[in-house]
Amino acid sequence: MMRGRELLLGVSGGIAAYKTADLCSKLVQAGAGVSVVMTESAERFIGATTFEALTGRPVHRELFRPVEHFRGEHIGLAQRAELLIVAPATANYLAAVANGFADDLLSTLALTATCPILLAPAMNCEMWAKPAVQRNVQRLRDDGVQFVEPGTGWLSCGQVGAGRMAEPAEIQEAIVRLLTTH
Repeated sequence: MMRGRELLLGVSGGIAAYKTADLCSKLVQAGAGVSVVMTESAERFIGATTFEALTGRPVHRELFRPVEHFRGEHIGLAQRAELLIVAPATANYLAAVANGFADDLLSTLALTATCPILLAPAMNCEMWAKPAVQRNVQRLRDDGVQFVEPGTGWLSCGQVGAGRMAEPAEIQEAIVRLLTTH
C-alpha cells in the first residue's frame, strides 16, 4: 500500500519528535518516499541528520532557501505530496494552521497542499484541554483536516493525562487508511 507513495512528513517543536523518527523509518521501510520538513523549534529536539539518514533525502527547513524546488519548497513539495502528515503537531502549529498563518515552511505547506492533511497533536495535558486549542482543532476538522488523537499517559512534563502523541504504528495505520480512501 505504501510502495511508491509520496509522503510529506512535518515535524514541529515538541519532545514527541523522537517518536517521529520511528514513524519516518516505518514509512520508508514500507516503501514510501518521505520528504521531511522541520520547524526551527523541532531542531531543538531532534537533528535533521536523523531524518536525512532515514529518508536518503535532504530535510527542508526554510521557506526562502530552497533545497530542491527553485520556485519554492512550499510549491514543489506540496505538488509532489499525496499526504501531509505533521507529527508532533504542537499547540503553536495547530493555532497557526487553523488561522491561516504562513510564517514558516511547514505552516505555508498547509496552505499550498491540495492533498489530505493528517495531524498528530502532542502537548501538555493542560494545553490540550484549553478552549483555545480545542477551538483550533475543531476549526481544522471543519476545514477537512484529519487527526490521530493524542493518547492519555505519562507526559514528559511528569504529568499523566491526555496530550501524548499517538504511537508511530497508530499514525501509520491512519496514513494507510487515508491513502486507500483518497
